[in-house]
Amino acid sequence: MLKYNRNDCLPTAEELPDSDDTPVDNELQNWVPNLLAMILGFAWSDRTDWFFGVDMGIYFDPNQPAIVPDGFLSLGVERYVGINGRLSYVFWEEKDIPPILALEVVSRTYNSEYERKKATYAELGILYYVIYAPTRQRQRRKSLEVHKLVNGQYELLPNEKVWMPEIGLGLGREIGTHQGWTREWLYWYTEQGDRLPSPEEKAQQEGQRAEQERQRAEQERQRAEQEHQRAEQEHQRAEQLAAKLRELGIDPDHL
Repeated sequence: MLKYNRNDCLPTAEELPDSDDTPVDNELQNWVPNLLAMILGFAWSDRTDWFFGVDMGIYFDPNQPAIVPDGFLSLGVERYVGINGRLSYVFWEEKDIPPILALEVVSRTYNSEYERKKATYAELGILYYVIYAPTRQRQRRKSLEVHKLVNGQYELLPNEKVWMPEIGLGLGREIGTHQGWTREWLYWYTEQGDRLPSPEEKAQQEGQRAEQERQRAEQERQRAEQEHQRAEQEHQRAEQLAAKLRELGIDPDHL
């Protein structure tokens, strides 16, 4: 699979091109993987052993140009590298750990996602290859295809929500709203099929929890105030009773 010699003087990420100056041809090719990356950022905020790249070059051979998936996930690597982060994902700087998942968002311009790229990702040992075609329907093709590498060949997995045990997450598609744009998006799911919240939903949940806490605090304040008022009323009644007893010549302190 890998054709370089680690004993050679291999170029660093700083020495390799980090852009081919070819723009993506629609917004979704950035928005879809970026949403997945942001959701993981919340879900795995306490983990430092993963990296999700968006439109980033993957170098697997110093003599070959980088491949650039729309998105990819690697496990067992450093979450953050250096003060400026990664320029590219370079195999010989990542302990030869290939991404565990590669994502291609199919645009209206066909770009060999179903043939050449699939063969390249299989050669690199990328366990899951995801092809998402949100803007058009291809005959005999599903909008979302999740392929798993089995004996060197990709096999299409069934179901709309696909559980990936090696990652510990599932992947599926669902209508949702991201940055005010309501449409179908790709989301991560738990093994039970529960969708992980988007950044907006996470913020909304935090806002709801904060409001619930505020309401509980207000209820506690009101209960404390009511208790104080009841105690004050009891004190006043006791004072009134004591005054009446004194009028009758009875010392309430000696009862």
